[in-house]
Amino acid sequence: MRHPHPHTSRKHRTRTAAALLAVLLGAGGLAAPAATAAPPAAPAEGPALTPPMGFNNWNSTHCRAEFNEDMVKGIADLFVSEGLKDAGYQYVNLDDCWALPQRDADGELVPDPVRFPHGIAAVADYVHSKGLKLGIYTSAGTKTCDTVGFPGALGHEVSDARQFADWGVDYLKYDNCNNQGVDARQRYRTMRDALQATGRPIVLSICEWGENKPWEWASGVGQLWRTTGDISDNWGSMLSILKQNLPLAPYAGPGHWNDPDMLEVGNGGMTDTEYRSHFSLWAVMAAPLLIGTDLRTASAATLDILGNKEVIAVDQDPLGRQGTVVSSEGGRWVVAKEMSDGSRAVALFNESGTAQRIATSATAVGLPRASAYTQRDLWQHRDTNTAGTIAATVPAHGTVLLRVSADGRWAEHPPAVETGLTEAPFIEQDTPATLTTAVTDLGRTPARAVSATLTGPDGWIVRALSPATAAALPTGASLRTRWRVTAPPGTAVGSYALSLRVRYRSPAGERASTDLPVTASVVVPPPSGTSYLSDLPWLSAANGWGPVERDTSNGESAAGDGGPLTINSTVYAKGLGVHAAGEIAYYAGKRCTKVSAQVGVDDEKGTKGSVAFEVWADGVKAASTDVLTKAQAAQPLTADVSGARVVRLVVTDGGDGIDSDHADWADARLSC
Repeated sequence: MRHPHPHTSRKHRTRTAAALLAVLLGAGGLAAPAATAAPPAAPAEGPALTPPMGFNNWNSTHCRAEFNEDMVKGIADLFVSEGLKDAGYQYVNLDDCWALPQRDADGELVPDPVRFPHGIAAVADYVHSKGLKLGIYTSAGTKTCDTVGFPGALGHEVSDARQFADWGVDYLKYDNCNNQGVDARQRYRTMRDALQATGRPIVLSICEWGENKPWEWASGVGQLWRTTGDISDNWGSMLSILKQNLPLAPYAGPGHWNDPDMLEVGNGGMTDTEYRSHFSLWAVMAAPLLIGTDLRTASAATLDILGNKEVIAVDQDPLGRQGTVVSSEGGRWVVAKEMSDGSRAVALFNESGTAQRIATSATAVGLPRASAYTQRDLWQHRDTNTAGTIAATVPAHGTVLLRVSADGRWAEHPPAVETGLTEAPFIEQDTPATLTTAVTDLGRTPARAVSATLTGPDGWIVRALSPATAAALPTGASLRTRWRVTAPPGTAVGSYALSLRVRYRSPAGERASTDLPVTASVVVPPPSGTSYLSDLPWLSAANGWGPVERDTSNGESAAGDGGPLTINSTVYAKGLGVHAAGEIAYYAGKRCTKVSAQVGVDDEKGTKGSVAFEVWADGVKAASTDVLTKAQAAQPLTADVSGARVVRLVVTDGGDGIDSDHADWADARLSC
């Protein structure tokens, strides 16, 4: 858990209400809990019958000077010119800092004349002229959340709502800062009543961070409610929010949506693979899709992600079901969403730092039994047929998003072919490696004239040691090919891109192909004896905030900004400083036997922080702790990792968000 830096968020967060969810969130898995209350009935009419889609400036500009009238108009223009309006985005929302710090003599809000020289009504008119809608921001408190302290609406609900309606506002984000301890239900119902009294339909977005479990009472008050604290543009933040929002599926539906916060897609803190996961998972959760990047500087890749109409259709499906967790063992997530046409949207999400095979079945995701199914890949825009198995090799932090139907038209499509490696591709330095690829027909129809080709970087030699072709593969059959892979002498330790291409034909002769990017790691064997893990190279390291630190604590920002590793006043010279959600992977090469460490919450955040530690040997959890807090001394953790190729050190947030979750693997050692 963490109190956000001023430059990344404007709100001081306490533990969110997700702490009340009795689940342990992490690589070990998450089962969707049974609903404690019946889902609210879906309204037949009204605002936000599908999750709102649009733009909010905060994640890209905060309160900086570039947030102004020209920016807002420019975003509206880009919605039209880049096809985002046609894709379904309609709200252009202003966040904090649009007003002057003081009300006028009549107690009314005054738009900042520098930022908005023509006023909010003129901006609304411009946005409306594009066929779009305008949103605005205030707080259910005496002041808003920015440190300047702009006027909040507490005690001014009626007059503020009237101003918003008179200006032509269509959407209100209503925050929770400076609330003076007034009951949340009372504050948000008062604004609801004030908005309704204006006679103008205005979507009410309740932003109280999940502190009072709004999913239990806010249906009929607002159309969406935040379930967590603020998102930030990093993998750990996105992952933590995902895990807090997923169990709340029973409470979502048309006109009443769980809101896991705005999109970070395009802001630069994650890879495009991670952003595709972010967008896919928000869509399968039926979350509001509010763009948080400055579209004026967005890359083509960012626009491709945000504009994927097939993924958006999952989010905007009129049935309004939020996806539920089918399985999540070992960081291999399957999340399925029932669609209005009877199909299922299925997200195969890989939480881990290495590629993994993720599999489920059509019946497991809720489809009726059938001889075969049509399966459409919503990122590859390709249809195949499957006999019932839904599976893919998913890259690290990646998501394969499918739409699977028992539609009777499956025979029109070529069979689904699963491609992958039988084990992770590690190449010990200056030593040829043998890799085995597998091509498996998942379809009801045979794959014919199957061929596999594995290629490496320039200068690498890749040679097949066994047949790489097959005349036909019937349902469930596999073509396994052994390859000798030789990297040039002296190739540095690191990750290298290989590619597995498979070509085949359907029974009707239709050509099909699939490409699987493969990340091969050139590694050095672990040294014999017992070594400190902070002295060894890692395969990968992911952290909730800031980098993983060697022999110091995690300071949340730049490398080296932590202090001595300190757990309950005991200082340790060696170890790893991380921040939940965190994962560090090491190559063990089947040569090691034991991982040991003293683990706990670092002292640097005072009394805050709660985490759990896990050690994984390949895909098996070898050891773990209960949730640990700052009040506890370091706990010894020992794991048997005999025979493992990869050892992973995982820190989860304990189920209550990642605020202040500074975790230490003190005296962490690997015995080989």
